[in-house]
Amino acid sequence: MQSEIVWEDPPANFARLEPRLAEAAALGARLVVLPEMFACGFSMAAARVAEPPDGPSASFLSEAAARHGLWLCGSLPELRPGAPRPFNTLLLCAPDGRLWRYRKRHPFSYAGEHLHYGAGDELLTVDVEGLRCTFFICYDLRFADCFWAAARQTDAYVVVANWPARRRAHWQALLRARAIENLAYVVGVNRVGQGDGLDYAGDSCVIDPWGEALAAAAGQETLLLAELDPRVVREARETFPVLNDRRG
Repeated sequence: MQSEIVWEDPPANFARLEPRLAEAAALGARLVVLPEMFACGFSMAAARVAEPPDGPSASFLSEAAARHGLWLCGSLPELRPGAPRPFNTLLLCAPDGRLWRYRKRHPFSYAGEHLHYGAGDELLTVDVEGLRCTFFICYDLRFADCFWAAARQTDAYVVVANWPARRRAHWQALLRARAIENLAYVVGVNRVGQGDGLDYAGDSCVIDPWGEALAAAAGQETLLLAELDPRVVREARETFPVLNDRRG
């Protein structure tokens, strides 16, 4: 769900997203992916925007997942009891109320994210109705070793982002590279619009294990729909067994 984000205004973003989630559910979507920092934008004002684990943004995700009967994920600035800094945390919510968290492993030091948010140290792979999904956040996309580490246990990489338009060529190339080198689906969901002086071009897409785009968006709010089949991943890896030849 490629969307604009109202800067540091979670209630406004919840109101914008709710009818679009209803639309996605009506169209048969099972997993809906929102951009990085979907409720506030990529804000470095961590002390102002960070929320507790049961805060408004987490509640919105879990309640919307239950209300619409679908899986829902997006990242948010989240406080962790005892931690010196909040984390940029992806929250995955199942329709039955189960929750999983992935904390961004690579804070974006170029923008000072490492000064305001902590770094996670664990990968997250979840079976979503038969499709094994591994979750990443934005700058993580540049670090292929993390994708390689999860490759044998996953069918699809889900990458949520606030990736600026000035580096859109990098976003497009790296998403395709992660799909090709691991023979896995890649779902990249970026925001559009403007935030804190930066322009965002979107370019969200779903790429198959051979590097072909199944769905792609341009620079406006867009709901992308694509069907992902774990059998396609299995057959690709049997046909072209590159993972068997990988060392390290």
